[in-house]
Amino acid sequence: MENEKKYPLKKILLICSKANLEDVYAALVMANGAVMEGIETKLFFTFFGLDAITTKRMNKLHTATVGNPGMRMPGGLPFPTMLAGLPGVESGVTAMMKKEMEKLDMPPVDEFLELIEAGGGEIYACKLAADMFKLEKDDMHPSVKAIITVGDLYAMCDGEGTQIVFT
Repeated sequence: MENEKKYPLKKILLICSKANLEDVYAALVMANGAVMEGIETKLFFTFFGLDAITTKRMNKLHTATVGNPGMRMPGGLPFPTMLAGLPGVESGVTAMMKKEMEKLDMPPVDEFLELIEAGGGEIYACKLAADMFKLEKDDMHPSVKAIITVGDLYAMCDGEGTQIVFT
């Protein structure tokens, strides 16, 4: 496909709907990378993903151990599924993940949001989910620009070179 025209990515919208550590950080890492590449970046947090921008919960996220087929132990060995639901396992795995992330100098969620905002990224909360969970803008990190509807979100998705990514 030599003659196929390529269109550079100009704008990305990342949607985060889960509150587990690995999904939230996937969205934050991709958003930060896009900002650093000069790509217009918007983050939209919905449903349980709102925990990532709610000040009382954002730095208390856990790694999902139950129902996580990609879960690995140190050294890459598969995590025994039958252990995932035992008391203390999720906390231990979360502590291990956070320790590994610290070794890579990954900032906590609140600092990551500030970095993204400082780089020009925009952070939004879903109105439907915020209403459902009885959350207001005051409950959220100051980097959250607004609580918007899905219609508002789609209005931001115009233009050639725009991608929507659901994490």
